[in-house]
Amino acid sequence: MTSLSTKLAERQAAGKPIRVGLIGAGKFGSMFIAQACRTVGLHLAGIADISLERAVASLKRVDFPADKFDTTPDKQISIDEAITTGRTTLVNDAEKLIAHPDIDVVMECTGNPSAGVRHVLLCCEHKTHIVMVNVEADVLAGPLLVRKAKEAGIIYSMAYGDQPALIAELVDWARTAGFHVVCAGKGTKHLPQYHASTPDTVWDYYGFTKEQLANGDFNPQMFNSFLDGTKSALEMAAVANGCDLTPPTDGLAFPPCGVHDIPDVLRPREVGGRSEHNGTVEVISCLETDGRPVFNDLRWGVYVVIEAAGDYQKDCFKQYGLKTDSTGRYAAQYKPYHLIGLELGVSAASIMVRGEPTGQCKTWAGDVVASAKRDLKAGEKLDGEGGFTVYGKLMTARDSLKIEGLPIGLAHGFILKNDIKKGEYVSWKDVEYSVSAQAVKIRKEMESLYRKEFNISSSNGVNGHA
Repeated sequence: MTSLSTKLAERQAAGKPIRVGLIGAGKFGSMFIAQACRTVGLHLAGIADISLERAVASLKRVDFPADKFDTTPDKQISIDEAITTGRTTLVNDAEKLIAHPDIDVVMECTGNPSAGVRHVLLCCEHKTHIVMVNVEADVLAGPLLVRKAKEAGIIYSMAYGDQPALIAELVDWARTAGFHVVCAGKGTKHLPQYHASTPDTVWDYYGFTKEQLANGDFNPQMFNSFLDGTKSALEMAAVANGCDLTPPTDGLAFPPCGVHDIPDVLRPREVGGRSEHNGTVEVISCLETDGRPVFNDLRWGVYVVIEAAGDYQKDCFKQYGLKTDSTGRYAAQYKPYHLIGLELGVSAASIMVRGEPTGQCKTWAGDVVASAKRDLKAGEKLDGEGGFTVYGKLMTARDSLKIEGLPIGLAHGFILKNDIKKGEYVSWKDVEYSVSAQAVKIRKEMESLYRKEFNISSSNGVNGHA
């Protein structure tokens, strides 16, 4: 196995560090910044953000070396000079980083689906590798964007450190070792009432202290997207698409489950478990349905459930101490924590040293469709994931096409044409939209492509709206 750190050190010694451009200096981006200056063989050459003041604040917050950047937004050095001197410059136009011939990889950390689509297409145009931290864009159009990236000769990668890439790594380990994957997923904090959570209620549910919130890089709508189930749905869609797994037909169930119970809870339903079928995804909750904490939870981690092919493998599970289900047939491997942006440099290293992504969309298996948090009226404006109007629900891509579901990644700024009851899906036919918008155009192109591949015709929408 290639040692990434050794290869990075060799690049550094040869004067050829991996030159990275970061797009978006929010929480994820800040965590990457904190480690970038401490990673031998990696040079953060530039940061693009619509607010240079925010980028400066992020650099200061993580104690980035003061001699490596200028704190004055309007006195930044050129990208050429940053590359020559080993410093970091700030720009407010991401295309400047993407288009620069000496930038090897860009990290797309905006969390904005439309921006993410635009940045991938620019990377295709300028032949720059991209790490898609932006799971919203990946689920919105990843199956098509990966095809375009391959045609352009660049690598489009999941973000190592974020849960989808870590789950994909576990799935790849299992399959490489010859195991059948029964279920894969992650842990989170979830109760059914969280689906209706808004940015006004998120901190009460989350339990963050005022001191923690005072750090300054906590966005209530972004964090609410984790709490209301949208982010979990997006991440499981990304895993389904990247690992060719089939989502449950009625969305995520969020069963309460501790690490020792994973094999029992997530074995197939036909043998007493909760998984609807073999080869699926699920998110487990660290809370019992009455709000009590689950013992030995996996709130911050990821897992994969594997199946013994026969008695010999079952005996090996027992001999080597694996916690299995009651039959000894199903076992789980898990990673208890993930460090999101602090681990992101692994993706850049894998791309440039191994020529491989750290996970990548393979097919369109799962989608996330906007669902009403409350009764919505015609004329209301949707405010996207983590907002006050809708949350994202996981479903199969085929079912999404059948109902012409509105992807959660585009459910922002659109005006409703019809009333939508709480819990109902929103379809394309329920909203006013412009087909000229780039993200809409790409999504529609993908839907048209897969309608033909899946042999699915157009529908009459959902909720009886034509």
